[in-house]
Amino acid sequence: MRLTVLLAVVFTAGVCLLLYAAVTLIQDRRFFTTAPKDIQAAAADHPERFPGAHALGWILAVISFFLMAAAFVYAGFDGVRNGFTFSQHWLRFAAMLYLWKAFDIICLDWYLLTKSHFFQKYYPETEGCAGYSQFGFNRKEQLIRLAVFPFAAALMAWITMWIGGQL
Repeated sequence: MRLTVLLAVVFTAGVCLLLYAAVTLIQDRRFFTTAPKDIQAAAADHPERFPGAHALGWILAVISFFLMAAAFVYAGFDGVRNGFTFSQHWLRFAAMLYLWKAFDIICLDWYLLTKSHFFQKYYPETEGCAGYSQFGFNRKEQLIRLAVFPFAAALMAWITMWIGGQL
């Protein structure tokens, strides 16, 4: 279980790296699709903060995608190596997804969006938007993801077992 938690932390670190790259370096408002509507409307594209900032941001974004994928690939590899059953694979993937979602809701949606003023530092034009005080603005989308996770974990477990020759 320790490895599962560690891999969930690695995945979450990838998500945080992607968020940092998108908000602070790439600064493209297309990345605001999950933000409250008024923040999306107020956000503007910004020029590079320093020469090469956008390129560095995209490099970090690619690294973050590899980090996130690697967490799940290694989780599957380790499970195959240790002879996991379908249920054990499913439980590992579901735990990783739900741990990430708990971090997302508590740290990203609640703290980072509504308490920290992180986004306002990089997008000052969004200061004063009501969306910064609307924790739960994406409740419907979060509930849909929470409902889909068991099926996504099952699909990942099946693919892992198929690739690992356990089926």
